Amino acid sequence: MSGIWLVTGPPGVGKSTAVSKVVLRLKSAGVIVGGCSTSERRSGGARVGFEVRDLTSGRTGELASTSTKIGPRVGRYRVNLADLAAIGAEGLEAASSSSEVIVIDEVGPMELVSPEFRRAVRKCIDSGRPMLAVVHERLDDDLLNELRAKATETFSFTVETRDTMTDDIGTKLLKAAGGTKMT
Repeated sequence: MSGIWLVTGPPGVGKSTAVSKVVLRLKSAGVIVGGCSTSERRSGGARVGFEVRDLTSGRTGELASTSTKIGPRVGRYRVNLADLAAIGAEGLEAASSSSEVIVIDEVGPMELVSPEFRRAVRKCIDSGRPMLAVVHERLDDDLLNELRAKATETFSFTVETRDTMTDDIGTKLLKAAGGTKMT
């Protein structure tokens, strides 16, 4: 069974935390999960950038930073295209052929400036494998619009609904991964 489940909602509502919990639940059930995730990098309490992580290899790199002077600007950050391609896009490419569930946290303005990342997301969509992706709430982009149109279900997170939605997403992805791995 395949499908695309999307998570959206305002910044800081807990989308990435929910996806991390779903990934842990899937891996604990023996599901092979691949893809990539992003996380904030802070210094002295201030957000100074983001890291990208390949969920299979564990490799991490810089997605974006306020301190670098090269790369496309997205808000106050500069995107590290080399790390995004070598870690994010390569992680997605590998997941599209070797994972039982693909996770992309997130497909947003920073990630979409990379042609390699865009191609890798397209390969994941075309793979037919179950996929969980965090998508930017309001961004208008052809790739995001295609993801939205092909979505099996979209979860719009709020602080009040995120916990029950997280459980629901985990259950649906376990079933999509084969059902025999239920916990």
